[in-house]
Amino acid sequence: RYLVDASVPADWYLEFPLRQCADFFQLPYTGVVNRPDLQEILVDECRKLKPDFMVYGAPVVGYSNVPEGVAARLGDGTEVHVDVLVGADGIWSNVRAQMYDEGEVRGTSPDGLTRQGCPYTGYTCFAGEFVPERASDFADYYECGYKVYIGPGKYFVTSDVGDGRVQWYSFLAQPPGTGRARDSWEGGESTEAEGADVISYLKGLHEGWTDEIHYVLDSTPAAAVEQRDLYDRWPEFRRSWADGSVVLLGDAVHPMMPNLGQGGCQAIEDAYELTRALKAVTVSGQAPSSESVRGALQTFYGRRVARVAGISLLSRLASDLIVNFFDTPWSPHDSKGQTALSYLTFAWKPLLQYLIFPLQFLFLYSYHPSGSMGELPKRLEASWRERHRDGAEAAFA
Repeated sequence: RYLVDASVPADWYLEFPLRQCADFFQLPYTGVVNRPDLQEILVDECRKLKPDFMVYGAPVVGYSNVPEGVAARLGDGTEVHVDVLVGADGIWSNVRAQMYDEGEVRGTSPDGLTRQGCPYTGYTCFAGEFVPERASDFADYYECGYKVYIGPGKYFVTSDVGDGRVQWYSFLAQPPGTGRARDSWEGGESTEAEGADVISYLKGLHEGWTDEIHYVLDSTPAAAVEQRDLYDRWPEFRRSWADGSVVLLGDAVHPMMPNLGQGGCQAIEDAYELTRALKAVTVSGQAPSSESVRGALQTFYGRRVARVAGISLLSRLASDLIVNFFDTPWSPHDSKGQTALSYLTFAWKPLLQYLIFPLQFLFLYSYHPSGSMGELPKRLEASWRERHRDGAEAAFA
């Protein structure tokens, strides 16, 4: 589990206090944020700058580079001319499909093992969200930001996402297409019956596991359960992320396994570096030339490719290690962990605790373009903790 502080006692295989890395770089402690919450905050801020900045029902379905920029074709049949087109349209990106000539968007092979050039990772993911009746119903609600329960061929994650809410994810090593629940990203929501069936199914798979998992599943509204087959891509080394005045960002160019929670984080880093590259060729009161814009997009790609590739590989490695190289660890106090994998799991512990986790999270925290923030992180953390507790207590009430 990932803790706020190292002083909280518990009987866990591993505990890692994330604030150590934040303190090392004099940065604010970072917790888990619900993506829709963050999107709502960002959309509200953008609307303050331009109320009508967002157009609904008109996705970009194609583009053409033209001398003065880009002509983007929209799903409603219109065409707009812009200086730059940023393809931030997710893993099943229309912009990417054209840029890399990948054919049909979401095109799936007959065996389901490849989708728009993406190989299936071997994992399907169930997810849900609920609000405990009180903090005491969910152990360590205020002290622990992220818990992972690991077993052969599967693992279960819980995370506090604010306002009293707990999100959970169940990762199972299964073939693609074993759908039991729907995926809201694909335009559908699970029915009560489908969700109830999934909850019963997951409880059976986790029989004998911690009571907390069963409490989580029993407390989740059935219709809130989703399922998503996980597809992944290798990092793009050989091909630029830019084509003329068109550039890819986030999941459109580097989708990631969710184990390190870096998909959205790396998209935000992308956006910052893209803005910095474009700002460098923008002169106040004068629009940059198409040539300078296209050069800036290549600069952006060069700055991001190595870091993104490293994090993408770390995320995939973490997922594969959890499922394929973990079992009940050997213990001198019982006879449960007696397999070769159990002894290996026992041996992993000091390596993970004192080498792999520190290096991994130091690398993640090493991107801080604003530099040292002095005493500001402590003030931000104090404010965040107070708001977090107030929001949770209001939800529990």
